[in-house]
Amino acid sequence: MTPVPAELILASGSPRRTELLREAGVPHRVLVPRVTEHEDPYSDPREMVLHNARLKARAVADAHPEALVLGADTTVALGDRVLNKPADLAEARAMLRSLSGREHTVHTGVCLVHRAAGVDEAHCLTARVRFRELTDEAIARYMALVNTLDKAGAYGIQEGKDLIIASHDEPVSLIMGLPVDFVVARLRALGLPLGGGVSR
Repeated sequence: MTPVPAELILASGSPRRTELLREAGVPHRVLVPRVTEHEDPYSDPREMVLHNARLKARAVADAHPEALVLGADTTVALGDRVLNKPADLAEARAMLRSLSGREHTVHTGVCLVHRAAGVDEAHCLTARVRFRELTDEAIARYMALVNTLDKAGAYGIQEGKDLIIASHDEPVSLIMGLPVDFVVARLRALGLPLGGGVSR
């Protein structure tokens, strides 16, 4: 098997994912894949994030077979309904209302592909999050503070957390979109020279 090289490519345009890798001391570059993600609100959320993570990683790996490519995808599930990124502010408001006072799950799919080394693995990790009871005023305050349109479920745990979150599982990085310690462990297992990971 070809050794895994030192270069890591993040196949994602998410500033949160590249920030998490940078804070964990993981050198990487970013290439945003041109793919159409699967976002059916009634799909199995685990299968959805695994599919999308594979789609992103494999698209970039096809063009860069000598690099190790990391793809990731995150969604929010409330019961049997998937809450992807809202289409507009009205949908974002409706999502936050539906999450109010309830527990939901956050699923993050992670895929690592290295064509030359024969690496192609995907994992789904899940966390539970419970929202506070939200009034319309609280929702309006949160929406004024955070860009809800670029986030699954119309929220980001890293922004305005005290306004909306009652409790959550660890690590926070999984809920943010990339389980850093898990990723660092897999990168090390594949032979990528790295510093220590950080839990968030």
